Amino acid sequence: MLPCIEIETTPNPSAAVIWLHGLGADGNDFVPIIPELQLTDCPGIRFVFPSAPSMPVTVNGGYVMPAWYDIIGRNLMDREDADGILRSAAAITELIKREYSRGIAYDNIVLAGFSQGCAMALHIGLRFPHKLAGIIALSGYLPLAMTLHLEKHSANSKTPIFMAHGEYDQVVIPERAQASCAVLEKLGYEVDWNEYPMEHSVNREELMDISRFLQRVLIKPSSQI
Repeated sequence: MLPCIEIETTPNPSAAVIWLHGLGADGNDFVPIIPELQLTDCPGIRFVFPSAPSMPVTVNGGYVMPAWYDIIGRNLMDREDADGILRSAAAITELIKREYSRGIAYDNIVLAGFSQGCAMALHIGLRFPHKLAGIIALSGYLPLAMTLHLEKHSANSKTPIFMAHGEYDQVVIPERAQASCAVLEKLGYEVDWNEYPMEHSVNREELMDISRFLQRVLIKPSSQI
């Protein structure tokens, strides 16, 4: 099981958000944003922040750092590390299943990720065989896009996707994310696309939009409770 930081907004939470960090970071990276999301109207949430294993990253000269998969070319799509993506997908999927075993329904689980974590959230969420509450895809892109139409699962064909990007991002250029969004929409996914005047980061406006998204997908109408 991947090492994780866990923070619960209330005892005995009924929802979970599994948040995946970007290249070179770890599970601590997004812990500080929880109070900024102002989720007092949401049901209790368990935030799970896993840390990726460390590995040599080709694009960074083989330097060893936390990474969900290797990045071989700077345009991100050249010679994708399919084996690495699949290994991390299997490990992250175990975290989803663990939340279910702890009493949280799959459709109360949100997958979130930033940069490489965004890529993993999209890869796993669209292939997962049980309906999830939503996917939050920040400053990243859709990996292994050419096989999604063969591997996607109908359980998450209507799962809401919040996709956001910085207009000045030089790490994952906006055009790369926009192309991923276009692929998803062509396949029939509901994508809430958002752009912000920032680089490869998050800002206050984005966090407020994420808060509204979480409240929308996690607060169930009384007829569904």
